[in-house]
Amino acid sequence: MNFLRTIFFIILIYYAFKYLMKLFGPYLMKRMVSKMQEKANAQFGQQEANITKEGETVIDKKPKSNKGSNNSVGEYIDFEEID
Repeated sequence: MNFLRTIFFIILIYYAFKYLMKLFGPYLMKRMVSKMQEKANAQFGQQEANITKEGETVIDKKPKSNKGSNNSVGEYIDFEEID
């Protein structure tokens, strides 16, 4: 008898969850989408604030320092074509 009662409760919980998702699912999805939209708008607003004025020079990263040729790379071998 306990086995049947357990199966009954599992089925009851399954259908109750399914019914509640039909009722509250659209509301939850709408809320999640609006939160994601707010985050995207906040990120876009931060990028928009960093726009520079025309004629202003901005350097984003430090240029690489040019070192002389590195002779320890290896020996240069000149290959000839064979016809």
